[in-house]
Amino acid sequence: MSNDQLGFEFLPDLPTLAVEPKKKATRSAKAPLPKPVAAPPAPTAISVSADADPETLAQALEAHPDYRVQRRLKPRLQWPTATTQAVTRILVLDTETTGLDQAKESIIELALLRVDVDNATGLPVGEVQVYDGLEDPGKPIPKEVVAITGITDADVRGQRLDEARVAALLDGVDVVIAHNAGFDRPFVESRLPQFSQVAWACSFADIDWKAQGRSSAKLESLAQALGLFYDAHRAEMDCHALLAVLVAPLPEAPGTGLAHLLEAARHPSYRVSATNAPFDAKDKLKARGYRWNADQRVWHTRVGDDTALQAEYAWLKEHAYNNRNAVVQVEKLDALAKYSSRGGVVAHQQL
Repeated sequence: MSNDQLGFEFLPDLPTLAVEPKKKATRSAKAPLPKPVAAPPAPTAISVSADADPETLAQALEAHPDYRVQRRLKPRLQWPTATTQAVTRILVLDTETTGLDQAKESIIELALLRVDVDNATGLPVGEVQVYDGLEDPGKPIPKEVVAITGITDADVRGQRLDEARVAALLDGVDVVIAHNAGFDRPFVESRLPQFSQVAWACSFADIDWKAQGRSSAKLESLAQALGLFYDAHRAEMDCHALLAVLVAPLPEAPGTGLAHLLEAARHPSYRVSATNAPFDAKDKLKARGYRWNADQRVWHTRVGDDTALQAEYAWLKEHAYNNRNAVVQVEKLDALAKYSSRGGVVAHQQL
């Protein structure tokens, strides 16, 4: 029985509705013709054999516009032999700790990579020497730290850093590089004071990754932008990942990240404090990147060189102090003091 028959036989009292046939849609003569939509380009054909090795498959996928390939980072321990004597010896460093407060917490893992860098190319040369050591902090490792690092109380029980090995690797080093040296340096200097006698550079703060087109300055994100992934939050692998990131050419600047950091270590930076800035200037200062020091009750920022310092003086006078006379505090920080708990040379500047 059809639907039409069912309706009329079982519901005889319902009125019969006259259904007009659908009219064909008409188009006004003035209405524009719809623009034809171009068909998407056909994807490039990919042909690989069934028994192809993973790298061949990865390269085939990379050739397709719809895929991006991530490769596991493979630590590189040997680079081409140096062809020049003009090299800078670096130590790439990372720590894992029981917490963030250097005054209360302790190192549980320290990793170091020592290698020479060709000053002309900004690339490593020769052998990469490696140290990775655990240390018992003398107290239980917090659960959140275990969750992040995978390091347990059993792993560090009775362990101690090999101070002789660390001293041997540090001997003759020109620059120590860490990703967030402001965190690592106070921890390391508290445990091993000899680190206070060497210059430091920070791959997190000394390179403007946003200006380089990167969406994040986090190490994992920087590695992913190069198509690399790795087991993060263990000190040695973080060091290898950092070295891999820094040997790549910077996207928007000449040279490698390593070359940029070594140049930054040769010049002082400055911490500028907007002393007695008017209260109504706080939003402008914050928008410019100034940070509030609650202990000293002052807004402060860091600038990278003398040219930037003079530009900062001019900006402060016009925007923070409304062209009134003012005196600001300036702290000069060379690479021996940068990112440490120690202060630099303090002066005052009349605006």
